[in-house]
Amino acid sequence: MRFLSTLAVAAACVALAACQKSGPDFDASGNFEADEVIVSAQQSGQILAFTLKEGDVLKAGAAVGRIDVTTARLQQEQAQASMAALGQQTSSAAPQVALTRRQLVVQEAQLQQLRHERARTQNLVRADAATQKQLDDLNAQTTQMEAQLAVTRQQISVAESNTATQNRAVLSNRTALGKTAAQFAEQVRKGQIVNPVTGTVLTKYAFAGEVAMPGKPLYRIANTDTLTLHAYITGNQLPVVRLAQAVTVRIDDGKDGFKAYPGTISWISSKAEFTPKTIQTKDERANLVYAVNIRVKNDGYLKIGMYGEVLLQAAGIK
Repeated sequence: MRFLSTLAVAAACVALAACQKSGPDFDASGNFEADEVIVSAQQSGQILAFTLKEGDVLKAGAAVGRIDVTTARLQQEQAQASMAALGQQTSSAAPQVALTRRQLVVQEAQLQQLRHERARTQNLVRADAATQKQLDDLNAQTTQMEAQLAVTRQQISVAESNTATQNRAVLSNRTALGKTAAQFAEQVRKGQIVNPVTGTVLTKYAFAGEVAMPGKPLYRIANTDTLTLHAYITGNQLPVVRLAQAVTVRIDDGKDGFKAYPGTISWISSKAEFTPKTIQTKDERANLVYAVNIRVKNDGYLKIGMYGEVLLQAAGIK
């Protein structure tokens, strides 16, 4: 009996030692995430074309659909037509100025003739061959013609100034109409659904024939070429973890083994938090941990939401 009791104690010690060594063989774990973008409509109207499918790989800048923007296009054309009509509302002072200048030439010739006749009459008066009244009449005519010349020159200046002022008043609307046309052109441009980032379509929310409103989600896309493993480390591990550190990430290969990937730590939380509730035991939920992001190049097998494990020692950390 004493032998059996000793054997039972030895078996219990072996079992206890085995339990103590059966802890997890990884340093941290978490789930894979991606930077997801929800693409929304930027214009209101019926969706005329929207042919993308979930799983499609799209390039950034690719046109993937079209929203009816007939109203905005008509408003743009109306603003452009109003701008073109402004040119017909302006006037030119050239014809009037040309006529006035011809009158000015005639008046200058008449003034020159009067001055010549006045000089000749002055000589005749000195020779007693003409009367003083004749000279006085020529002086008056010369003064009157000089006044007329001054008025004609002023008419030219006023005509040019008034026409320029009128044209400025008409053309002052060009800037406002140009802004209006540009605004409607932007609305027309937003009628094209353009994919913003390179990635894979995860979810499609809208279909051709539906009516879109600004802000309505159309589809969700993410670049899955590189995924982020969002994992948690303990406070004891924090001193030996740094940004840009190389680590090993592994996933279940479905054959009772693991598939390993090189990863790089891209972010370390500056605040501690309680272990996420996905950890089942009460004691583990009470532990404080730090979140870290690890960037992993995807070979096609990694999926968003997939579970992954992190090995810090495999990257050379002791």
